[in-house]
Amino acid sequence: MNHITVRSETSADIPAIFNVNLLAFGQPAEAKIVDALRWEGDFIPELSLVAVDEGRIVGHILFPPVTISSPEGNVAALALAPMAVLPEFQGRGIGALLVNEGLAACRRLGHRIVVVVGHPAYYPKFGFFPARERDIDVPFPVPDEALMVTALVEGALEGVHGTVRYPRAFDLAVE
Repeated sequence: MNHITVRSETSADIPAIFNVNLLAFGQPAEAKIVDALRWEGDFIPELSLVAVDEGRIVGHILFPPVTISSPEGNVAALALAPMAVLPEFQGRGIGALLVNEGLAACRRLGHRIVVVVGHPAYYPKFGFFPARERDIDVPFPVPDEALMVTALVEGALEGVHGTVRYPRAFDLAVE
């Protein structure tokens, strides 16, 4: 994996990012979500990262802004969604590289909290733990163990609870 580099996306990468998400998920919903987030402005360009192997984009990760909403107020956070690696490159550590580089970029930019709906055996190694332990939920059905959260800085989750509000683009996943 020495030849894999991770960098922020450029406009020239957009078709390849769509393709990576399409092939990794086997259907277009996630690819369409990424495009919709980009066009609707719910998008931080520095947090749309690509994994590149000899000039070819083989992976992608995105951290769009979300809000954790409670009666006491709203807390800014990010979602890790989606993360995709081309099928023929899976199992080589590219996803882990994307997650680690992405979380580091989130920290550098001053973000404090990241939420993910994902594989409960995969994300805890990056510091994620069940979000419902902190009374953080989502407005759609998801198993307890698949909804996870992490604090990027110590104490970021103190007193934080509520429902994660995703950008409108995520509605494409349930259409």
